[in-house]
Amino acid sequence: MPDLEVPLLDELVLTVVVDNETDTLSSVDVGVAQLPEVVSLLERVPPSRHHDGHPGVCVFDQLCVACHGLSVLVTGRAGAEPRSLLFDVGPYADVWLDNATRLGVDLASIEVLFLSHWHADHSGGFPAVVEAIAAARAAAGRPPPVVDLHPDRPDQRGVQLANGTFALLPPEPTFAEIERAGGRIERHAEAHRVAELFVGSGLIERTTSYETGLVGHHTFVGDRGESDPLILDERFIAAHVRGRGVTVLSACSHAGIVNACLGAMALVPDVPVDTVLGGYHLAGAAMEPRIGATVEDLSALVRPRIVAPGHCTGWRAKAALANAFAPGRYGPSVVGSRYVLRADA
Repeated sequence: MPDLEVPLLDELVLTVVVDNETDTLSSVDVGVAQLPEVVSLLERVPPSRHHDGHPGVCVFDQLCVACHGLSVLVTGRAGAEPRSLLFDVGPYADVWLDNATRLGVDLASIEVLFLSHWHADHSGGFPAVVEAIAAARAAAGRPPPVVDLHPDRPDQRGVQLANGTFALLPPEPTFAEIERAGGRIERHAEAHRVAELFVGSGLIERTTSYETGLVGHHTFVGDRGESDPLILDERFIAAHVRGRGVTVLSACSHAGIVNACLGAMALVPDVPVDTVLGGYHLAGAAMEPRIGATVEDLSALVRPRIVAPGHCTGWRAKAALANAFAPGRYGPSVVGSRYVLRADA
């Protein structure tokens, strides 16, 4: 990682707009700065009745929809001025737009859409989500959103299964389609500042011996297909909250969630890791043998305050992570939840 200053934030709010799972009922451990989806609704939805002097708020007709993908609204504040970026858009624009409405997201506030890597469960919401955000910003008198993309765009990707069949993701949106939707594209392969308050990584260094990429993964450009387990266009977002440490957003962790955390620790040395949110990609028979080593290194080497696994982590890995970090340090990513990370005194 190049030497790049990561700004100190007074507050960081992570709002999960798209994830594989919904769970607004489970309790949240003391010390985990996570708010269930229903809390947000109770704050925003007016009462529809009263009983014994108490308000009744109808929330269960407004819960977000889960699907296979990830999108997180990232809002940071240093002083009085908040800045927002959207980390991935998920696979379906209609799901993203509906969930954003349910969550009360101000589309005009989103300055940057940052794509973690070219996979349609993260990029499929382009270009329609870009179009909606660009229209909201234009109506508010604000400039078009930046769409932060890795320059190495494939046409399509997929995984070859044990029987030889390729399970394909949909084709990737083109640069031209995203620009026509109203986005101002910036292409970054190196670490750089994003929306002034955050840092997007460049190439994630492969340090551990066991995080060797996505087994069976292939990339297609035109008619040419080739094995591509490493997915070198993958990037993470890092944010530093004063007194808490560095938070890491790693959408799929094809480079390995431990490697992503080590990369963030190199960007912000000598401070603890706070929240590690996203997909840890430990699901599937080929990936599950890595669970033990991953949990061990997260526990002993990374030592995050909170693990927030979601998306492609898989239930076996979530169970192992919960066994290692709960109670008090486990708050899994589910659609509609918020993480409010405020600077420690």
